[in-house]
Parts: sequence; structure tokens; C-alpha cells
Amino acid sequence: MDTQLQELRQLASRAENRRTETGIPRIAMVQGEIPEHQLAALYDPMVNLILTGFKTMTVGDRTFRYDPATYFVMSVELPAVGSLHPSDDGDPYLAISLTLEPAIVANLLADLPKPAGGELYSPGFSVAPVTPELLDAWLRMLRLMVRPNEIAALAPAYEREILFRVLQGPLGWMLRDTATSDTALSRIGIAIRWIRENFAKSLRVAALAEMVALSVSAFHRHFKAVTALSPLQYQKHVRLLHARSLLIAGEGNATSIAFDVGYESPTQFSREYARQFGLPPSKDAARLRRGAAF
Repeated sequence: MDTQLQELRQLASRAENRRTETGIPRIAMVQGEIPEHQLAALYDPMVNLILTGFKTMTVGDRTFRYDPATYFVMSVELPAVGSLHPSDDGDPYLAISLTLEPAIVANLLADLPKPAGGELYSPGFSVAPVTPELLDAWLRMLRLMVRPNEIAALAPAYEREILFRVLQGPLGWMLRDTATSDTALSRIGIAIRWIRENFAKSLRVAALAEMVALSVSAFHRHFKAVTALSPLQYQKHVRLLHARSLLIAGEGNATSIAFDVGYESPTQFSREYARQFGLPPSKDAARLRRGAAF
């Protein structure tokens, strides 16, 4: 695996200190060390492979550490705070990611035998050691960066293979449950999408539970297990992240943006914003505009 990792590191070494597109659909990379609160974001479902350095990811009260030659799967959209760190030898953090497209996973599942279901009340993100077979699929995918004329023909096949290797591993149930209708994880995914699209509205948990055909108590248990947050906490994180993007873009002051994202009290908004990001709204936005990558 060392030879595979070395070539992957070389291919990904052109990444910048932010999310860097590769020219391959849904494949991105990042390199460097980014302050913790600049990585606070609503993360899309993804498979992420760590090549050098390490990353910590905190969602709610859960924190995972991702080391070289490990990969993590995030199966639903999650508000998280990440922190990137160099290796002990001083090599910068380097990672590549595949953003998940449920339709592609579902089409792949249609060609595979149906295994046993996932575990009840399991998280929507976790980490596992990489295998030589998974590394090989990633390597062929990244080689397309230097052969862009082959991307259209070969990238879909390599993407299916990456997903296939993940499906065969310990985190495969997360992909299956996300792309399969009528599982607890897919139902929570529906609720998450509703909150993301309607975050400024008042949230009635009972109505959301009814929408996904779960009892209120079961909905709470599943939601907290998947996201490490209650539905109301999740909505608050989404509101604050959206407010942060508006502030950075200069689309209003803290008071007007507080109302825009659904807060009734600007004072409460400023207090919760500072607790989440470490600085009051205006100071945090100014810090990020001074050249920090979000």
C-alpha cells in the first residue's frame, strides 16, 4: 500500500489550502493546515481518504480522528467543525474526497446482492482503515487528472468501483441505507433535507416525525444517533452557518441577518454565534474576509 499512497500523494500535491476541484466530477482535494473555525460548515455526504497528516471532525458531542490510510464516510448532510493537522514529520495535511450521489449508489446497489441491513441507531459518519483494493480504485481515478480526455469515458466506472469497495467494507451499510428507501437512515435524510431547505421557519418536531412516518420518540432517537444533534440543534447549526456565509458576503448586518435566518432575538443570535464560532458575528466575518479560506 505504501507505493499506492505515495503515488496518490504526488497526484494530489497540487491541491490548495482549500477545497480544490480536480476536473473529475464529484472528486476534490485539499492540502494544508486550516484553523478550526474556518472549517465549520454543512458538509455534503462524502467518502474522504486521508493521505498525510490527520483531521479531527466534531459533530455535536462526537469527535473522530482520521489518520493517513484511513477513510471516512459521511452519509447525510451534517454541520461539523473540522481541524486539519500536518504529520509528525511536518508534511501538510492532504486528502481527497468523493461527494456522494445517492442515485449512483442506488444504481450500483441494483446490481449487487442485498446484504443484511445496518445497525439500529447508528451514526451518519464513521472511519475505517483503507484497503489495497480501495486505494487502487482511487489511484486510477486520480490519474485521470493528467489524462483529462479520458475522464468522460472512465471516471463513471472508477467512481462505481470506489463505491463498490466502500460497500464491501465495514462502512458499506451507511451507503446502502442512504440509497435505500424506507430505512431509518434514509428517513432521517429526508428530514435533514427539509430542515436545510426550510431552516428559517419554525420547526415542529411532531410534524417532521409524521412526515417521515416515525413516532416522535423514535424520530428523536434516530435523528440524534445519526447526526449527534437534536432536530432543533441541527436547525440552529444550519441557521448559524447560513448567517455566517451572508455576513462574509456582506449581505447585511448582524441584526438583519439574524431575522433573515429565523431568529427572533438578535441578542440571542449574537450570543449563539459567538459560542459556535469563537467570535461575535462582525468580528468573525472580518477575520474570514482577511484572506482565510472557508
